[in-house]
Amino acid sequence: MIKRRNRAGSTRFALCIDSEEYPASLERRKLYEVLPDADAQEHGQLRVIDESGDDYLYPREYFQLVELSPALNRLVRGQGRRRSKVSRLARTAKILAG
Repeated sequence: MIKRRNRAGSTRFALCIDSEEYPASLERRKLYEVLPDADAQEHGQLRVIDESGDDYLYPREYFQLVELSPALNRLVRGQGRRRSKVSRLARTAKILAG
């Protein structure tokens, strides 16, 4: 599946503000990745990657779209400096153990 990036080149995210009807699939106050889906938007829905790890349609009013700074966007997607540092440490440990 190809993900469309917003104008800043980052992934779109939404904050869940209502999960009453989907307690097993959504958590209030949690960020979810939003996938582009023009048909869903026309029907007042968002395509969200939920707790199952799959993408599903949910009512748009259950979410508030948020714009993250580029640095925070990278961290949320797991591509920030912290991950790089951990990866470097893991490679160093592997070299020393090898």
